[in-house]
Amino acid sequence: MKSNVPKTFVQLAAVFVMTLTPLHASTGHCSLFSSAGKWAYTYTGTIFTPSGPLPAASVGHYYQDTAGNIKGSQARSVAGQSGVEDIAGTVTVSKDCTATATINIFVNGQLQRTADLALVYDSSGNHARMIFQSLKLPDGTNVPVVLTIDANRLVAKD
Repeated sequence: MKSNVPKTFVQLAAVFVMTLTPLHASTGHCSLFSSAGKWAYTYTGTIFTPSGPLPAASVGHYYQDTAGNIKGSQARSVAGQSGVEDIAGTVTVSKDCTATATINIFVNGQLQRTADLALVYDSSGNHARMIFQSLKLPDGTNVPVVLTIDANRLVAKD
């Protein structure tokens, strides 16, 4: 009686390799090119001031180009005081779908603050989760915050 162990082992190895190949290929699919497009977002959280914590929220939209440049606008509310602001900045995207961004916030062309964000893309690159890592005023003053952002891509790059 002839043993089929070597043949079976080769077949199992081939199935194993074919099964892992799609997983390996999908782990490195994020880039500036793949994350470009029109996005909508909300953020919520708390700004900590010497007078005490203030609730903050925003809704906005931005366009991210394939070079990582971001432009958009938002309507925000801090402790019930609302305002409309423009945003502009840059994002750097890693193959593992994590990213960092620096966003400048303007009112009537005047810089109000700069936010550094940590991001992760999910849902095939059509959704992003973000958190503020820092928020600084134009004079360099750090403003302690706990703010998270939820973003959805509306349209892929034009």
